[in-house]
Amino acid sequence: MPRLLRRAALALAAVLLSATVQAQEWPTKPITLYMGFPAGSGVDVVARLLQPSLEKSLGQRLVIDYKPGAGGNVASEVVARAAPDGYTFLLATAATHGVNAALYKKLPFDVEADFTPISTLNDVSNVLMVNPNVIDAVSVQDFIAKVKAAPGKYNYASTGNGTGTHLAFAEFVHKAGLDMVHVPYKGGPDAIQGVLAGDTCCIFNQVQTALPHWRAGKVRLLGVTTAKRVPAIPDVPTIDEAGVPGYESYTWFGIFAPKGLDPAIAAKMNAAIKIALDDPDIRRKMAELGNTPRYETLAQFKETVHRDRLKWAEVVKSVGATIE
Repeated sequence: MPRLLRRAALALAAVLLSATVQAQEWPTKPITLYMGFPAGSGVDVVARLLQPSLEKSLGQRLVIDYKPGAGGNVASEVVARAAPDGYTFLLATAATHGVNAALYKKLPFDVEADFTPISTLNDVSNVLMVNPNVIDAVSVQDFIAKVKAAPGKYNYASTGNGTGTHLAFAEFVHKAGLDMVHVPYKGGPDAIQGVLAGDTCCIFNQVQTALPHWRAGKVRLLGVTTAKRVPAIPDVPTIDEAGVPGYESYTWFGIFAPKGLDPAIAAKMNAAIKIALDDPDIRRKMAELGNTPRYETLAQFKETVHRDRLKWAEVVKSVGATIE
């Protein structure tokens, strides 16, 4: 072998060996998990629930960094542009990596090409939560009748333009033939407060964030957005069975890394997530919050992202939503 070729081969072997060693040793410092929603939001609750198990499996601290804004796009862009060194991850949702690709005319990243999908964490149902002091509805059909009797009177809240809560309600309004005003807030806590204060009548929000206010008697829960009832609130019917046939809307949470992440590191993080989601205590706590744990392999999650990108494009088109 000519000397130059031999040197090139040795250099390549050294690079590959170094990469292998780094992947075996990873992680050697704290890992940052970004999320595009505020502290106290649904993704934050799930992150905090999984955090101790992930830290134990990985042997390093997991630092949660909040970068809310633009329906989760701010945090997504940070991670899309980060080095794929295994120390930057994103806790994203079907909204950030499904809805936003169709909703926003221009994104500074590609939700598929610019990320390495690691695994889903859970499926999340939304629930129609109403303030009875604003709209005294006791069922989905009663809610629809009262709204139809006063076109344009009632405002519904969302956690922001283009978020899952926005599209879930927009699709409901579309299917039920309602005339309502959308009021977007900067995240879940603000949107919930808007409903509690009576500034808006209602919201489709995640079951886990609605439960404390329902248990305190401040709101009513009229219907869940999934195809099946949620074990945490078994007496609350689905929107479909309560009078809006064919209605179904739910989201997932999942972990992503920047594109180009070493497959060995991706596999290690995926394995740590599986350990967490297999923990009976974590599964029980998730169920109590109205969540359904869902682990996926790297390949399965990649397919989920692609499939949901197509699905939400159809939903966005049907309700005519768009954001510049």
